[in-house]
Amino acid sequence: MPDKRCHRGPDPEDDELFAPVVWPTLRKATSDLCWLLDHDYAMASSVELVGNRFNLARRQRVAIARCACSNEARQRRRQHQVEPDQLRGQELWLDGYNVLTAVESALAGGVILLGNDGCCRDMAGVHARYRRVNETIPALSLIGELTAQWGVTECHWWLDRPISNSGRLKQLILKTAADSGWSWQVELVYNPDKVLSETDRTIASSDSVILDRCQRWINLARTVIALRVPQARLVDLDISSHSSPLQGNPSD
Repeated sequence: MPDKRCHRGPDPEDDELFAPVVWPTLRKATSDLCWLLDHDYAMASSVELVGNRFNLARRQRVAIARCACSNEARQRRRQHQVEPDQLRGQELWLDGYNVLTAVESALAGGVILLGNDGCCRDMAGVHARYRRVNETIPALSLIGELTAQWGVTECHWWLDRPISNSGRLKQLILKTAADSGWSWQVELVYNPDKVLSETDRTIASSDSVILDRCQRWINLARTVIALRVPQARLVDLDISSHSSPLQGNPSD
């Protein structure tokens, strides 16, 4: 049966799995997982151990895995992060699906996770096929408006060629940019992670593999959500701070 969903919204179980009453347990689980990562335990076995200890459901285990990182990784990511005012007159390279689906999910009321490194991550994900949703163009518009406001000279989007419909998304991105007068380029490659990890350009991503290797990055999805999607369904699993993290400076 074809997938006819038109939003990148919440899973039917998310009301229960990510209700505010569950947040203390999820934060404790995330804290334990971070401790294990600090002591060089492997992610997969650590998630299983912590998930079993707290009797977490599958989606909750995915959530803590996306939010946890070692203290060393967290510090490294912070050291290489740049602020929007540092982008004026520069190109910005975007991890296309990573940034876009996070903003789409926020607009659609999907769960948005705030991780221990300060990044926002969605629970939707894109695997073999990308599906355009009602929030796609609004999400592109929010990204374009902010990057233009920051004085970015060009946004260079990188999409995974093996993902079905990448070509269609490329044309949609280019049309959206042309309609608004933004200078955007889109590249389809087999391994965007490698490109974004190795470039000396500033990149936008919340992919942990990329953040642990890149030279300069901006917390774009979190900033867009903080400034333009205040109604986002945020689940705060940042164990370093529990004080309204999306209020004020998104880079704190």
